[in-house]
Amino acid sequence: MPIEAFIRFLGVEKGYSEHTCRAYRHDVEEFCAYLAENEMIGEDAGVCPTAVTPQVVRGYLGALHGKNTKKTIARKLSAIRSFFGFLVGRGEVERNPAEQLRTPKQEKPIPACLSVDDVFRLLDTIGTDDLSGKRDRAMFETLYSCGIRVSELVGMNWFDIDVDRKLVRVSGKGEKDRVVPIGRKALTAVRAYREALWREIRIDPNQDGPLFLNYSGGRLTARSVGRILERRLCECGLAGSVSPHGLRHSFASHLLDAGADLRALQEMLGHRKLSTTQRYTHISIDTLTAAYDKAHPRK
Repeated sequence: MPIEAFIRFLGVEKGYSEHTCRAYRHDVEEFCAYLAENEMIGEDAGVCPTAVTPQVVRGYLGALHGKNTKKTIARKLSAIRSFFGFLVGRGEVERNPAEQLRTPKQEKPIPACLSVDDVFRLLDTIGTDDLSGKRDRAMFETLYSCGIRVSELVGMNWFDIDVDRKLVRVSGKGEKDRVVPIGRKALTAVRAYREALWREIRIDPNQDGPLFLNYSGGRLTARSVGRILERRLCECGLAGSVSPHGLRHSFASHLLDAGADLRALQEMLGHRKLSTTQRYTHISIDTLTAAYDKAHPRK
């Protein structure tokens, strides 16, 4: 099967990230292995159009149940659907056998997040007596202030911050840039971090480069941010409560609780679909229900 051409198509023409392309490759190769086991692929590894029917794909999805979550099965179906759509476009098959299959209904758990008090507790207990403390304070202030993804945080450069307008430019999923506001406290923390970089390791504040650095002077990774957050949460007695993405959830739920417009929040979070942003309304509804139960005289 022309998997390599399909992956190039996803990366070059569709603009999918390397992570997404890797996941799609794995899913398509796994499906091809299933076809091979059932003798639906010829010796040249080409697709037999009459063999791969909707029933075959449905049988494959059925075999995945019990071993995979609904979310994983939905992703695998999406990969198969995209792959055969690609083959249809090239004229290698007449129709897409996965086109009419329904995606499994997804479970939508309420995202884990911190309360406002717990966020303040986390941020205010990060000591800023040394360079790493200043970096961590600036990093998590920025993450919570802007509601950005951790991948967007570690991808930021100094010149992405417009201090005068209090705005930050980030590169999101699919390499799509967007501009989001940044708060005063976050800007203050970032400024203190930059001044410390100049004083201690002579990084010129007038030159662009990675915003958050590791001990070797290179760009910090998303995995490192997760480890740092875990340590900082332990230090303030909130061990294991959230991941870096949890601060993004906290940002969203806190803005909604304060009356932020859902579509404005969608823009800030960089969601393509409003339904993705609406997940955060569950948290706000829970907050509202708790307040009602506590305060209403005739509940």
